Amino acid sequence: MAGMLGGSRGRAILTLNNHPAMRALFAQFDMECVDIQYTVGGVGNTAPRSELIIYGGDRSKDPVGPF
Repeated sequence: MAGMLGGSRGRAILTLNNHPAMRALFAQFDMECVDIQYTVGGVGNTAPRSELIIYGGDRSKDPVGPF
Protein backbone atom coordinates (compact mmCIF):
# COMPACT_ATOMS: atom_id res chain seq x y z
CA MET A 1 0.00 0.00 0.00
CA ALA A 2 2.89 2.37 0.80
CA GLY A 3 4.39 1.62 -2.62
CA MET A 4 1.13 2.42 -4.38
CA LEU A 5 0.70 5.64 -2.42
CA GLY A 6 4.27 6.71 -3.20
CA GLY A 7 3.98 5.79 -6.87
CA SER A 8 0.72 7.62 -7.46
CA ARG A 9 0.84 10.57 -9.87
CA GLY A 10 -2.01 12.29 -8.08
CA ARG A 11 -2.77 13.04 -4.48
CA ALA A 12 -4.34 10.64 -2.03
CA ILE A 13 -5.43 10.43 1.58
CA LEU A 14 -5.28 7.15 3.48
CA THR A 15 -6.56 6.51 7.01
CA LEU A 16 -5.41 3.64 9.20
CA ASN A 17 -5.31 2.72 12.87
CA ASN A 18 -2.58 4.59 14.73
CA HIS A 19 -0.10 1.79 15.33
CA PRO A 20 3.72 1.94 15.51
CA ALA A 21 4.04 -0.49 12.57
CA MET A 22 1.84 1.74 10.39
CA ARG A 23 3.81 4.84 11.40
CA ALA A 24 7.05 3.08 10.43
CA LEU A 25 5.65 1.76 7.13
CA PHE A 26 4.42 5.19 6.02
CA ALA A 27 7.19 7.29 7.64
CA GLN A 28 8.14 8.92 4.31
CA PHE A 29 4.70 10.55 3.99
CA ASP A 30 3.12 13.52 5.75
CA MET A 31 0.76 12.26 8.42
CA GLU A 32 -1.25 13.44 11.36
CA CYS A 33 -3.00 11.68 14.19
CA VAL A 34 -6.59 12.37 15.27
CA ASP A 35 -8.49 11.07 18.27
CA ILE A 36 -11.79 9.36 17.45
CA GLN A 37 -14.53 7.37 19.19
CA TYR A 38 -15.44 4.00 17.70
CA THR A 39 -18.95 2.71 18.34
CA VAL A 40 -18.71 -0.88 19.47
CA GLY A 41 -21.83 -3.01 19.86
CA GLY A 42 -24.48 -0.31 19.60
CA VAL A 43 -25.43 3.13 20.85
CA GLY A 44 -23.56 4.32 23.91
CA ASN A 45 -20.79 1.76 23.64
CA THR A 46 -17.82 3.77 22.48
CA ALA A 47 -14.10 3.13 22.63
CA PRO A 48 -11.47 5.87 22.31
CA ARG A 49 -8.95 5.28 19.54
CA SER A 50 -6.62 7.29 17.34
CA GLU A 51 -6.41 7.24 13.58
CA LEU A 52 -3.55 8.16 11.26
CA ILE A 53 -4.31 10.37 8.29
CA ILE A 54 -1.58 9.76 5.71
CA TYR A 55 -1.16 12.12 2.77
CA GLY A 56 0.29 11.14 -0.59
CA GLY A 57 1.41 13.81 -3.03
CA ASP A 58 2.59 17.38 -2.70
CA ARG A 59 0.60 19.26 -0.05
CA SER A 60 2.52 22.53 -0.42
CA LYS A 61 -0.17 24.06 -2.66
CA ASP A 62 -3.15 22.87 -0.62
CA PRO A 63 -5.47 25.66 0.56
CA VAL A 64 -5.37 26.59 4.23
CA GLY A 65 -8.48 25.53 6.11
CA PRO A 66 -10.90 22.65 5.90
CA PHE A 67 -11.86 23.16 2.21
